[in-house]
Amino acid sequence: MTQLNGRRALVTGGARGLGAGMAEALTAAGARVMIADVLKDVGEQTAAGLEGAGFVSLDITSDADWEAAVAHTVAEFGGLDIVVNNAGIEVTSLIIDTDADELRTMLDVNILGTTLGIKHAFRAMKPDGAAGQGGTVINISSVAATIAFPGIAGYSGTKSAVDRITRIAAAESGRLGYGVRVNCIYPGLVATDMGVKLAVETSALGLFESPDAAVGAVIGLTPSGRLGEVSDIADAVVFLASDQSRFVNGIGLPVDGGMGM
Repeated sequence: MTQLNGRRALVTGGARGLGAGMAEALTAAGARVMIADVLKDVGEQTAAGLEGAGFVSLDITSDADWEAAVAHTVAEFGGLDIVVNNAGIEVTSLIIDTDADELRTMLDVNILGTTLGIKHAFRAMKPDGAAGQGGTVINISSVAATIAFPGIAGYSGTKSAVDRITRIAAAESGRLGYGVRVNCIYPGLVATDMGVKLAVETSALGLFESPDAAVGAVIGLTPSGRLGEVSDIADAVVFLASDQSRFVNGIGLPVDGGMGM
């Protein structure tokens, strides 16, 4: 796979889980990848295992961190073509038990963090930016934005917001001539740390008899009859980053085995 030869990418939350899988797939397709994460040791270790990759510390809720991370990437790689806004958090809670501080944190990370990522991608990639060659932004939403799954109202709300922000960002980029495509992906449930945590916590709330029953319920809602795999999502990121998707813009791509149809 060489469709991304010469491209430069920044992946948030790239130290582990889905983000690490995305970084690996982008590298395999020929891109150089900057892993951006708050997990310094894990992130550096992940970057060390990928040819040409680098690591930069990034709290996605910080404007200053974003400015520094993008500047570092452009300086190290000589440009920036792809930004993947993958980093996010999930708090499981019944609406009746909502904790305001936890919800605000999730809003900050999932909505503000993604919006700042688009902001700084635009500033770098538009014609008068530091990179100046256009590019693509890929935001990671969730199947939770398209279904009513109990126990994740706040998370679902934030991921629905990611979808709306994606579409408006694509419209603004087109109208103002930035030359940046913006799309998002709705991953189905993948057995990463976050996916396992969701199964455990929804069963602890009494919504399912056990974590296995929670997983079974998800599979039962999925026509493909299985959970997602990291490679399923990572391959979709490569597609949206490549010229194969050159006329795909402002969309939400379900990669969920049909769960959200």
